[in-house]
Amino acid sequence: MKIKVADLEFEKLISQEVIQKRITEIAEHLNEDYAGKSPIFIGVLNGSFLFIADLVKQITVPCEVTFTKLASYYGGTASSGKIREDIDLVVEIKDRDVIIIEDIVDSGNTLNYLVEKLYLRKPASIKVCSLLLKPESMEISVEELEYVGFHIANEFVLGYGLDYKEQGRNLLDIYRKA
Repeated sequence: MKIKVADLEFEKLISQEVIQKRITEIAEHLNEDYAGKSPIFIGVLNGSFLFIADLVKQITVPCEVTFTKLASYYGGTASSGKIREDIDLVVEIKDRDVIIIEDIVDSGNTLNYLVEKLYLRKPASIKVCSLLLKPESMEISVEELEYVGFHIANEFVLGYGLDYKEQGRNLLDIYRKA
C-alpha cells in the first residue's frame, strides 16, 4: 500500500512492530554496556524524538536525556552537505558517558561534525546509536557508531520521526520513496 506525503508517494519499508522489537534489543545492549554507569543520552532533533522516547522507556540504568538540533536536509530528499546548528547543548558533559541518538546516518558528515564538537567538551566516552544506517552512502567512517537498528539501502525514507518537507514524522512505520 502506498501513501502520499506532500508531493511524493511512499511505500512501507519497516513496520512499527519490527521497529519496536529492534528498539527493545538495542535497549538490552545499552543496559548491559552501561551497567553501573549513568550515561547521558543526546537526541539529535528533530528526527530522533520518537526513537529516543521509545528507547529510554526501556533503559534501566540511571540516565539523563537532553537534545541538540542539527540540520543538513532543509526539506529536500538529499543532504545539502552544509550543517546548520540550531540548538546547542545546555548541559555539562565533561567526564560523562555520552550516547548520541540519531534517527538516520547516511553520509556520516553531520554525525562526524557533532562527535568532534562534543569531544572538545571532554566527555568520558562517546558512542552513537542510530535507528537507521545507509552503509552505501557513508563518506566518513564514524568509529563511535556502536548501535544500529537497521541497515537500509541508499533511498529516501520517512516516518517514525523522519520527515519530508516537515511532514510524515508522525507515521508509526518507516516508508521509502516509491
